[in-house]
Amino acid sequence: MATEKRARPDTHKHDHGQDHGHHHRDVSGGWLRPAVFGAMDGLVTNVSLIAGVGGGGGSAHTIVLTGLAELAAMLRARGVSAATARQAAAEISAHPEQALAVHALEELGVDPGELPSPVVAAGASLASFAVGAIIPLIPYLVGLQVMALSLGLAAVAAIAGGGMVARLTNRPFWRGAVRQLVLGACAAGITYLIGVAVGHVAG
Repeated sequence: MATEKRARPDTHKHDHGQDHGHHHRDVSGGWLRPAVFGAMDGLVTNVSLIAGVGGGGGSAHTIVLTGLAELAAMLRARGVSAATARQAAAEISAHPEQALAVHALEELGVDPGELPSPVVAAGASLASFAVGAIIPLIPYLVGLQVMALSLGLAAVAAIAGGGMVARLTNRPFWRGAVRQLVLGACAAGITYLIGVAVGHVAG
């Protein structure tokens, strides 16, 4: 009997902890998780493309044009019209430092107390995808033709995004950060080596 009495409070505490964690994951109104995943998707996709083009000996102008063209193509693949995709890519690239502010204040406009909305989740994912994709292009857009800086920005964003994903699933921040960094580095490294090989053959 004594054992059973001691076990009941522990079970109650465990259940309470699970409920608390569940509510913590829902406070974002349904947009935070797709936004973070969308940003990581755009980041890894475009930094890999930039690494491949740069490894192949492409000029800074070529890298920018290729990165923006790929961003527009990815937006179109997600259901955005060609004209809207081109306009979105151009506007985001023109003001990269304001992209996150616009995304949070105007694109989402979600009360954290609201229930998750599929429309909001889709919009958050789309907007953050574009933001993530533009991050590795920022140095080239401001005239700094340094791939190492582009990769460094992408690495910082991968660490932050991976850590956020981990926290959203109640896992340690650094575990998710390192995982996302390794995945992004592998993707960029592979495309860079492919670009070097193609550039060597073409040369």
